[in-house]
This record gives sequence, C-alpha cells and structure tokens, in this order.
Amino acid sequence: MKKTVILLLDSFGIGGAEDACKFRDTTPEGRPFNDDGANTLGNIAAFCAAGLAEEGRSGPLKLPNMNRLGLGFAAKKSCGGCYPEGLDDGVAPEGAYGYASEVSTGKDTSSGHWEMMGAPVTFKWGYFTKKTNSFPPELLEAFIEETGVPGVLGNCQASGTEIIKKYGLEHMKTGKPIVYTSADSVFQIAAHEETFGLERLYDVCKTARRLVDKYNVARVIARPFVGDSPENFRRTGNRHDYSVEPPAQTLLDRMKAAGGEVVSVGKISDIFAGRGITKAYKANGVEALFDTTLKAIDEASDDKECIIFTNFVNFDADYGHRRNIAGYARELEYFDGRLPEIYERLGEEDVAVITADHGCDPTWWGTDHTREHIPVLFFGKRVKPVDIGHRHTFADIGQTLAAHHGLPPLLVGQSFYDDIYKK
Repeated sequence: MKKTVILLLDSFGIGGAEDACKFRDTTPEGRPFNDDGANTLGNIAAFCAAGLAEEGRSGPLKLPNMNRLGLGFAAKKSCGGCYPEGLDDGVAPEGAYGYASEVSTGKDTSSGHWEMMGAPVTFKWGYFTKKTNSFPPELLEAFIEETGVPGVLGNCQASGTEIIKKYGLEHMKTGKPIVYTSADSVFQIAAHEETFGLERLYDVCKTARRLVDKYNVARVIARPFVGDSPENFRRTGNRHDYSVEPPAQTLLDRMKAAGGEVVSVGKISDIFAGRGITKAYKANGVEALFDTTLKAIDEASDDKECIIFTNFVNFDADYGHRRNIAGYARELEYFDGRLPEIYERLGEEDVAVITADHGCDPTWWGTDHTREHIPVLFFGKRVKPVDIGHRHTFADIGQTLAAHHGLPPLLVGQSFYDDIYKK
C-alpha cells in the first residue's frame, strides 16, 4: 500500500506572488508597505551570503538536500530568474520541482492548508483590523460574562512573545487573560499554565470559539505560557487551535472515507478541526516534529493507504513572525540535514512532498505573513526529476496525491501525477 509524507514548512515562501502588492499593512510607526518584494527563501539566503545571519551558524545558506530536489530552480522561476544566493546552481535536480500560487483570499494558515487539500477559501474571513482596542466591545463583554474572568488584558494586535512580556505579571496577579490578534483571522488568548490553568484556558477558548463565529473568524488559539518574570516567560507546546471546518471535502476526508490512514503530526489536526484525521501525534520544535514524523512513518500500517501530514510550525511562529533571520536559516539547515532519514524510509511506491502554506519573510516589514509562492518538491524512488512549472493553485498538490492513492478527484486542482511518477 502506498504512503505519502507531506512535510509542510510553515511560512517557507519562495518569492512574491502575482497579487502580493494587494496585501497591504503599516508598521507600528505608521509606515505603509505591501508584500511586493517579500521572498522568505531568497532574502534569508541573501542575508546569509552577506554575513548578516551568523547567530548559531555561519556563511552562505546550506540546503544541499532540498537543492538537489530542485528547490533552487523552483525559487529561481518563482522570482523571475534569481537563483538563491549560496545554493549550488550546478546541481542536476533529482526530484519533481515547481512552485504554486494561492487562489484563496487570504494568506493565513487555514486557507493555505485547506486549499492544498482541495478546499480553497473563496470567501472573506473576518478580521480585527484595529491596532489597538481591536475587539468589538460587545464581543469582550460577552466573553467576560460567559467565562467569568475578571476582565481582559491586551485587546490589540501584537506579537505573541512580546505581549506576554508586557502583560504576563499583571495577568498572573489579576487572573485576567491576555487577548490579542494579528493580521490573520484570529482571536488569541494567552494565559499562564500554572496560575490560570491549562484546562481553564482551553475552556475559555471554547467559549470564545462560539462567540466569534458570527464574525467569521478562522481560529481561536490557546497560547499557554510558563515562567515567573518577563525575562523567562516562554510559550509551551500545549498550544491548541480551535478552527472552523474546511468549506468542502478535502483529500484527508476522501482518504479516511476510503478506509485509509490520515496521520497528523503537530497542528494539522487542529487546522482541519479534526476532520479527516485518523491518528494525531503532538510535538513542538523542528527536531521533535521531525522525530515524530519518522515515528509516524515507522508505525504506519502496511495494509492501508496512508497520508502522514506534518506542519513544522516553528519556522513561522519562532522565526518568521519574530523576524529572526539567523534562527530561520539555522532551522532550515537542520531540517535539510535530516531529509535523508525520510528518503530511506520510503517504500518503492511511496512519495514525499516538501511545501509550505504561505510566506513569512523575516527580513520584511511588519511581523505578519507575506503573500508568496510556495515550493512544490516531490521525491521518492519512482518520482521523475522533472520541472512541473508554475501551479496556479495549491490544490494541484492535493489533486496529484488523490491520483497517487486512487481516490476520487477533488473539486479543484489539476493533477500532474502522470508527469512525475514512474508506473
């Protein structure tokens, strides 16, 4: 039976999308900008080549394994002819490679994942766009009344690490949860695991999920943290996303309905509201997520078709949003160094995919996602080394995997399976 391993590097964009200029924001200082020119891979590589990303690493960006799969050529075509600095442009690609544009209206996590699995977001999400006093008073009044909390702190657009530094001590003293948002369609709640309680945080998030439904908000996110001072407050791996369900059947639904296995690693199950998932592994951190992916492959049944889907959230949460260029580069190099462990576990008919859900260029203005193309890198013992070009929707990935597993075609997307797979 065939297995598919999807390795989604959260926020690993490879060049500005055609409509990047339409995605506009302002810096905290009021400087307007848009996403035209954002390029997560290309700009990280440029900073590394210039010696400006040296913390915990040194020299040009080193991604030999992904580069051999065609990453550099995909990125070159995505951004109009510039091969990422430092990557060897003399390699002969060993995988099927290309890049994809997003048709969904947003550049958020849910939209990117759902579109890839065949359910693009064609409607407009609800956003809390004000930088301060972000949430409607009636929403906060209902939240306070129904949860019984003594009030809230924050009520703004903010970085998740900075806001707990600012309000963490007051939260611990008063019991008021910290509520905040971002450029995404989210209502986020931060609370201390020990003084507030993890289960209590989950309970108030469930209430918030129900209350924000009328605002068409994609996710309520529980953001637990620990520590006793701003200097050592840190978020834990017990984050939980309360998502609405995808707007249509996805590849994961089709696989589960056909009796196959769909294994979630990391936050995939949360993103799909548990729909289409047969088994879920929790992990946090690139190393732990990689180890858990290997465990999932090793434990997968040989008697069932299987999709193992991992979201490597830390590229986005810890490095992209934090605008930590060196950290992002360091973790990319770590991930790349372990890729052979995936390949050696693939059976004769198995495939693996390296991709992303949006960009989050750590060199760019602001702290939010960037509208970018994503890499589409397929590899496996029967995958041909071919250029699959520009895919005009992320859903082409899901449609190709549906063909690989003999599942009914998805509603959207064009399969390139016959172009890449030796039968």
